[in-house]
Parts: sequence; C-alpha cells; structure tokens
Amino acid sequence: MARDTVETHFIQAAAALTAAPVRDPARPIRDGSSLTGDQARTLFHRQLDSRLLDIAARWLRERDEGFYTIGSAGHEGNAAVAAALRPTDPALLHYRSGAFYLTRSEQAGRLPDQGLRDVLLGLCAAAEEPIAGGRHKVFGHPDLAIIPQTSTIASHLPRAVGVAFAIERGRALGVRTAWPEDAIAVCSFGDASMNHASALTGFNTAAYATHQGQAMPILFVCEDNGIGISVRTPKGWVEAAARRPGIAYFSADGCDLVEAHDAAVRAAEHVRTHRSPAFLHLRTVRLMGHAGSDVESAYRTQRELRADLEHDPLVVGARLLVEAGLVTPEELLRKYESTREHVLRIALETTRAPRLGSAAEIMAPLAPRRPELIAKIAPVAAEPSVRERAFAGTPPEGEKPMTLCQSINRTLADALAVHPEMMVFGEDVAKKGGVYGVTRGLQKRFGPGRVFDTHLDEQAILGLALGSGVSRMLPVPEIQYLAYLHNALDQIRGEAATLSFFSRGAYRNPLVVRVAGYAYQKGFGGHFHNDNAVGALRDIPGVVIASPSRPDDASAMLRTCLAAARTEGSVCVFLEPIALYHTKDLFEDGDGGWLAPYTPPSRWSETHVPIGRARSYGDGRDLTIVTFGNGVRMSLRAAVRLTQEGFSCRVLDLRWLAPLPVEDLLRAAELTGRVLIADETRHTGAVSEGIVAELVDAGFSGQIARVTSSDSFIPLGGAANHVLLSEEEIEQAARKLLG
Repeated sequence: MARDTVETHFIQAAAALTAAPVRDPARPIRDGSSLTGDQARTLFHRQLDSRLLDIAARWLRERDEGFYTIGSAGHEGNAAVAAALRPTDPALLHYRSGAFYLTRSEQAGRLPDQGLRDVLLGLCAAAEEPIAGGRHKVFGHPDLAIIPQTSTIASHLPRAVGVAFAIERGRALGVRTAWPEDAIAVCSFGDASMNHASALTGFNTAAYATHQGQAMPILFVCEDNGIGISVRTPKGWVEAAARRPGIAYFSADGCDLVEAHDAAVRAAEHVRTHRSPAFLHLRTVRLMGHAGSDVESAYRTQRELRADLEHDPLVVGARLLVEAGLVTPEELLRKYESTREHVLRIALETTRAPRLGSAAEIMAPLAPRRPELIAKIAPVAAEPSVRERAFAGTPPEGEKPMTLCQSINRTLADALAVHPEMMVFGEDVAKKGGVYGVTRGLQKRFGPGRVFDTHLDEQAILGLALGSGVSRMLPVPEIQYLAYLHNALDQIRGEAATLSFFSRGAYRNPLVVRVAGYAYQKGFGGHFHNDNAVGALRDIPGVVIASPSRPDDASAMLRTCLAAARTEGSVCVFLEPIALYHTKDLFEDGDGGWLAPYTPPSRWSETHVPIGRARSYGDGRDLTIVTFGNGVRMSLRAAVRLTQEGFSCRVLDLRWLAPLPVEDLLRAAELTGRVLIADETRHTGAVSEGIVAELVDAGFSGQIARVTSSDSFIPLGGAANHVLLSEEEIEQAARKLLG
C-alpha cells in the first residue's frame, strides 16, 4: 500500500466528515470513558505526528538520506498505552511505537518538536541522535525510561520480565534501582513475534512467578495487525495464546482511541495495584506495508488492503474529534497540511546533521575499559564485622589451600557481603549449591532473596539477569553447562552485548554469567555435559570471556569481572573448567599442586587480574606453550617431561579468551621463537585460530603450531578421549616443533 494511497484516503475521509456542535473539551469524549476531549485531541496530534514521521521516512529514503522505513502506520493506538502509564515506568518497545514515543516524550515535559527530531535523526543515522547516536534507528531515551530495543522477534521479553522482577526484588532487598518502587514495566510486540521462543519464555516466566506468589508488575502489549510480513496470524490465535494462568487478559480495538485508552488504563491499573502481569491485546491494522520495500499486493488482496484503510486509526480518530465537536473538518485538514510541512522541514534539516565518521567513533560505547577504576573497585571488601558474619567467624584466608570450586565459592561470598545489590541465581544453585557444589551454603548465609533457584530455562535466567542489570543491580546468573548456554545465546548476542552500543552507554546491563564448561569430566559425560565449543561466544563484540584454570586466578579474575560489570556495565562470561573444580594435585597424587590459599580482597595485595593479562609459568627459551583452561594443567605436566629431556619450555596461560592478551602473547612468543598452542576446543572455530591470527598480524616470524580437539561432539565414557586433546598430543607436537 503506497503512502500516497494512505494520505489521499485520510484527506478524502476527513473532508467528507460533517461538523458537529461544539462540546466542552473537559468532559469525557464518550459516555463511560475516562478520556476527555482535551486528552483525545492531544493524543490524536501525537498520532498524526507519528504518521507523518512514516511519510517522512519514505521521503528521506527516496532522497537516499534516510535508512529505515519500518513504520508505525496503523499502530498509532499505542499512544493510548503511553497515556495510561507514567513517564517513569520502564518501557521496552518494538519498532512500531512512534506514537507511544512521542506521547511519552510530551508526558515528560518535552516539546513536540523534540520527539519528532529524535526520530528523524535516527532515520538519518545522525551522530547526534540522542540514544543510538546514528548506530541504528531505535525508540529509546534515558530521560524517558525507554530502553532501546533492536529486536524484531520479541527477544526483549525475557529482559522486560527481568526489569519487572528487579523492581520488586530491589524493594524487598532495600536496594535502590533505576525505577520508582511502584513502577510497572511495559513491553510491546507484534502478533507474529509472540510465537517466538523468547516471547514464550517471557510469558511463562511471568506466569511461573505469579503462580508462586511472587510479584511481577509487567504489562505485555501485543499490537495485533494480523500479519507478520506476509504470513497471516490465524484468527483468534492471539487471544487463545495470551490466556495463561496468572496473567490477566484485556483487549480493545487499537484503532479506536477511546477504546484503546480505556483498556490500557484498566490493564495498567491492574498491574500497578496487584503487582501481577497483564496482557493487553490491541487489534490494529498495518498500513504502507511491513517496510518501504514491501510490495503488499504480492500477498494481500485489494479487498484486504481497503479494509485496513477503512480502519485507519487516523481516520477513526478524526471522525471521533469531529463528531465530538472538538474540531471541524476544515481545521483538521489545515492541521494535517501544516504539520506535514513542518515535519518534512525538520526532516530536511536532519539530513544536514553529521554522521558517524570512523570505526573508532562507532565502537566507542562498545566496551569501555578503565583498568585503573577496576583496580580500585575489585579489592574492596566488606567491613570486618560483616565479613565475620558472612563466614560464620571463620574467614576463608584461615582455611587450608583451596580447590577451584572452593575458591569461587568464597569469592562469591565475599562479593555478596560487600555488594547488597548482587544476586546469584540459576538452576539448583540455592539449597543444593549447584551440581558441583560451587554455590553451596550461599543461600543460607545471604538469604533466598539474593541466592535463589530459577526454573529450567536459560533464556529466562539470562532475561532476569539482563532486566536486573539495566535496573542497576548486579546479577551473577549461573548456566549449568556450556552446552546449555547455546539454547539462549541470543540473550547475550542480541540483547546483552548490544545495549550499551545502541544507547551510547546510557543504558547498560552489568552481568557476570558463570558457566560450568569444557570437557574431561570423569564418570559423568556425554555431549551436553562435556562441551568444548566457545566460538559462538568469541565473535560477540565487547563481551569479556574469562577462563581461569587455577583457584587463585579464579578468585582474582572473578573480582575483576564483578568490578568491570559494576563500573563499566561489562558483559562478562566466566567459564569454569568442570574437570578442575575439585582437582588437588598437579604432578603426583597428594602433591597439592593444584590448590591455592585464599587471598581476601585487599587494597594492599594482588587480588584481581586486569582484563587481557596472561600468566606465565617458567622461563624457558626453547618453546612457548600457549594454552588455557584444562590445557594449562596438561601443558605444565608436558613441559616438565620435556624439561627432563633437556628442552627449556615456558607455559603461557591466556586466562582471557576475549579480549585476548595479545601483548603478553607476543612477548612470550618472541622470547622463544617457537609457539605451540594447546587448545582444548574444536579444531574449526577454535580459540587457537584467533591466536595464530594475532601472531601473524603482529609480524611474528617464528614457528607456530597448534594442537586441538577434533571437530566432533563429545561421546560418552572413555570414547571421549579419542576426540579430546591429550597430554600425549601436546608432547608430540612440542617435540616436532623443537626438531
């Protein structure tokens, strides 16, 4: 449906209206409604502005000055949703929310032109656009409590539920979040998107919490235009799918401003009063296609297109105002033409605004690094009396040398003691203390409000974390196994990693995701419990990947990740080698070589590891073995045997897989001139590929070799040894490289 068709139809429909006697604009515009004439007129103006932004988007695209044409035409009823909420209620909106954005902007005391200019700058990819700064066209603003979303498939719903969760959990813990204590979260999405797994996670998590008596103040808004690009949504499906236990259902004709407003008011009041979720089903239409390039006539009949035109929210709204005596048809048409001219004039002005001019400028908000600040924050400890209570009078530094598992446990406890906004959660982490006992005893010490079990859904776990993080809490979710993370990786890739980038750092989601990973477990195996694939994580811009192998490194690196999350909003993935959790010995049974004493957080000792710094073992000059994770223990054992044969070796533990410790890597490589990379991940997509590339790019002229695990899933039992990297393979590769 062409924009000319939509504009012409509105003008003809408005001109055909008959003026009515003037009525008091302070009275309800319709019997039984709470919407006054004045309010209706204001909302209509924001709907009109939104429509003309869509016209401007196509006009800009024709001039090659605009770069986004997915519009809000037909969905302008969401202005009524904004009017039913407070400007401090956090909102996560989908891409057809122009009228909502403009209404929220005005609610916050801004002039109408400011909202218009925001959107137009986004359409033109202007660097001065107030939220994404030209990186994408999104609806968002730090002063409007609108968290920008780039998702087209409802992947923001788990986060939205997390925001609602954080509002209530923050109040219960006495922790101040980014939102008022009586705020409610709102998220909007389309009818096609509500079928996506991430949307189902959002609904299910909200219903699951409500079933258990937990407060969950979230308003789900489905704007149902009956079609997803070209695929029709079956009639009745949205209503049937929306009716879930614990979620109140409200519906309205989203093209009728009065009906949409009154339903939105009832739904919002239900959520705010009962602190429980509601689903608002707004039936809308889609005008001017899915986007500017969409040819609707290829899959929709002319009868269907005409039917949508007849339900155009602007036509329905114009009729409402004229029949209520609030405006004449002539005044309406003059308003349309003058506003159209005004919007296009602002659009022309925005085309002259500067755009992003360099890779450095584009990437600036991606992963800020302030190591000096982390160095100050990481060693902070709770007051001695608080620590004493947390550890029941026995501080961990007084215990015997610890395993990797014990060290992580004590570090989490120290962090919980000093950061009241921190929460540890995931499957089995509470009473059980995790499958491997890493979180054992934490719930007993810090309570179920801060250490708790979730239901079995990795998208939900990460969504709760993302919503809590953007609400200024410090979430530390646990993913039980590395293979399970892939079930929900888009929550890291598409939601966590992008937020700071597409908001210029105005919104951040501090996050430390603990993941039990890698292979080599004995007596407990199989593909999902022994996964060695990290390639999908390493290609996500800005994400920090920590991979400790020793107890002392784990403690120090975890403090670094927590500090980076708190100070910089970093998204950190903390990979914990399962096979090393309870390992005690290095070379021989009983040598205790893999244990380490616990060093408490302190400003006077090395209690954190800077991001991107490796650890070197030995001072050999013949060969550098570069490795990480389980490979560290295997390489150290191999290096000792090689040393006994007269070869001088050093082992470099990368510790960080992203960003790689390039400076330390190059130094260690140049010292020997020979580099063997012992990489326990798969041959294709392996970490070693990145290491080799860094060495080559830096001009390293020495010899390079690598040994990896096979390109295979990991089978059960002893068969796993045939596809996993072994100490013997490391030794053989080293001897070959040494000649």
